[in-house]
Amino acid sequence: MSWGTTRVLGNRDAGRYLTAVLVSGFGTAAMLLVAGIWVKDLTGSSSLAGLVTLGIWGPTLVAPLIGVLADRFRRRPLLIWLHLAMAALLPVLLLVDSAARVWLIFAVMVAYGVSFVLIDSAEAALVPAVVPGELLGDFNGLRMTVNEGMKLVAPLAGAGLFAAYGGHPVVLLDAATFALTALLLTLIRVREAPPPPPEPWTRQLAEGLGHLRRHAPLRHLVACTGVAMLLIGINGALAYAVVDDGLHRPPEFNGVLGTVQGVGSLLGGLAAGALLRRLGDRRVTALAAALLAAGLALRAAPGLVPVAAGTLAVGVGAPLVLITVWTAVQRETPNALVGRVSATVNTLTFGPGTLAVLAGAGLLELVDHRVIQLTGAAGAVLLAVWALRGGPRAAPEGLRPAAPQGPPAVGPEETAPPPATPQTAAPAAGRAERG
Repeated sequence: MSWGTTRVLGNRDAGRYLTAVLVSGFGTAAMLLVAGIWVKDLTGSSSLAGLVTLGIWGPTLVAPLIGVLADRFRRRPLLIWLHLAMAALLPVLLLVDSAARVWLIFAVMVAYGVSFVLIDSAEAALVPAVVPGELLGDFNGLRMTVNEGMKLVAPLAGAGLFAAYGGHPVVLLDAATFALTALLLTLIRVREAPPPPPEPWTRQLAEGLGHLRRHAPLRHLVACTGVAMLLIGINGALAYAVVDDGLHRPPEFNGVLGTVQGVGSLLGGLAAGALLRRLGDRRVTALAAALLAAGLALRAAPGLVPVAAGTLAVGVGAPLVLITVWTAVQRETPNALVGRVSATVNTLTFGPGTLAVLAGAGLLELVDHRVIQLTGAAGAVLLAVWALRGGPRAAPEGLRPAAPQGPPAVGPEETAPPPATPQTAAPAAGRAERG
């Protein structure tokens, strides 16, 4: 266990936050799997079952518009109310008992997707107030590890409950985890400054986009992450072709490879903080791209061993590139802008991956999956070079000047603003170019 991981786990409020992530992640992972199975079971339609995913991730495409809300409220109360609202909304699904009421599942999943955008944006802004700046990478890595760990365990529990008792117990389980998460968030001690008076929506949106335009290193990282997620999206679209045409195994074998990729994500999440301190943003992004290149190439090879090794490499690389850009946004963005900037970054990074799934599925009708995988691997090599050579150079986290720490955390009822720090004040001129 690294020094940073030990420090994060020893921080009481960070530990409570990670516990909240674990509890919420368990219920969410179970519900998201069961929602699709439930629609398929009631309607017999695979297409309708697939549209459940679109309902969940569709709001990400308009995340900048939604993320503005995260900067209009104090983030901890907003997170608490969002979790309580989802706990109250989910029991609506107890009314679903036939194909005629399947529309309720889609409606709740769209609400789920909107809440995801708001929760992610509010968390991105709140975490720097809970976790010391030098530990942001470690915390984000642990958060990714916890989420990926739940994806390995919770879907099995959700599927088991659904097989034995139907969808209603899973609904109640998820509602309970949302309520428990809200309770855990109330126990976190953090001082938040009151939000500034609300400005016109369009102006707030423009401020978030303007920060990315002005901040060259952050803009470069976001662009690299978007390309990486595009390659990962194409890889996901080829999953069944790799198993069928490459390994000559049944579709269910994707579950085995999914577990292998999940293990890789756990490893990548645990290593992210230490790597960011030693190597810096650009080198970690380049390393992630190199892992993607190796993974895509190996998944084009015949044989279970190279495909499994390639899947593991993709699993390690994906969280590294995401944790790097999330940490950079939290570190390099004034606190008043973090919500909308984070939402914009999510759209710019996950949007290409969503479109790549459609593109990959279309290409499979024209080109052998091995050609697509090897082309993607070559693209990942170019991405690694671009990550190292493009954009202004940034120093490793461990070599950056330590951010001055504010006053000690106080009880949740205290709301007086802390003294200005790099998280609460606009960055000084040239800060984005340091290194």
